[in-house]
Amino acid sequence: MNKKQLFEQIQAKKSFLCVGLDPVLENVPKHLLSFEDPIFEFNKQIIEATKDLCVAYKPNTAFYESRGLKGWESLLKTWAHIPEDIFTIADAKRGDIGNTSAMYADAFFNEEKSGMSFDAITVAPYMGKDSVGPFLKYEDKWVILLALTSNESHSDFQLFENADGKLYEEVIRVSSKWGSSDQLMYVVGATRGAEFANIRRLAPDNFLLVPGVGAQGGSLADVCEFGLNATCGLLVNSSRGIIYAGKGEDFAEKAREEALKLQQEMEIILEKSGLL
Repeated sequence: MNKKQLFEQIQAKKSFLCVGLDPVLENVPKHLLSFEDPIFEFNKQIIEATKDLCVAYKPNTAFYESRGLKGWESLLKTWAHIPEDIFTIADAKRGDIGNTSAMYADAFFNEEKSGMSFDAITVAPYMGKDSVGPFLKYEDKWVILLALTSNESHSDFQLFENADGKLYEEVIRVSSKWGSSDQLMYVVGATRGAEFANIRRLAPDNFLLVPGVGAQGGSLADVCEFGLNATCGLLVNSSRGIIYAGKGEDFAEKAREEALKLQQEMEIILEKSGLL
C-alpha cells in the first residue's frame, strides 16, 4: 500500500486509527481458552469488530514470538485474516548487520518464504544505513524507524544533544536521505506532544506512527495540532485501550465501542483540517 492508497483509506473511513494486536494469553477472556488457538480467535473477533473503524493493524511480534511455534502460527493466521485494504505493521523493532536484516526483511515481507507479507515493519536505526537498507529494497513496503518513543527512559539516548541538535533529530535528518516519504515513516510517541512541531519541520511529508494514546496518557488533540500534514500523515495506535476494553464474552463489542470513540474524534479533526 503506497501513501496515496493509505490516504484514500483514511478519507474513506474518516479515521487514522491503528489497532495494536498485542494479546497476552492470561488476559484474553476465559471462554476463548476452549478454542484450539485462543490468541488467534481473540484477534479474529477484534478484527471483525473494528475493521471498518481503523486503517491499520499492528501486531507486536514479541507477544507471538514468546509463545514459540504456537505464537508464530497465531501471527501467520492473524496476518492472513486482516482485510487486504487495511495497512499491516509488523512491530518487530528489528535492527542488525545487513545480511541479518535481509533475513528479517524476508521474514516479514516475503510471503513466498515466510507466509507473511506485512506492509511495514518497525526498525531500530542504531546500527545505521546498512542495517536499514535491506528493508528498503522491497518495493511498496515501508520502514518505520524509531525516532522519539513514548517509554519512560527514552531520554537516556534519544534526547542527547550536541551542537547539531538532539540525537532523535539526527536520526530523522540522516535517514531521510536513505529513502523517500513513500518508504519511510517514523515512530513518535503521543506523550511527546511538544516535539511534534519540531518533527514536522524535519519530516514534513512522512507518515508518523504514534503509539501512546489511551492507556499511556497521550493526547490525540495535542498530536494532531502539530502532527497533521496534507495527507494526514498520522497513524495513531491504541492497543490495550481497545483490545482489553472488555473482559467478558462481549469483549469484541467493548473493543468496538472504544475504537468508535477514537474514530469519531478523528473524523471531527479531519473535517476541521479540511482533509475530508
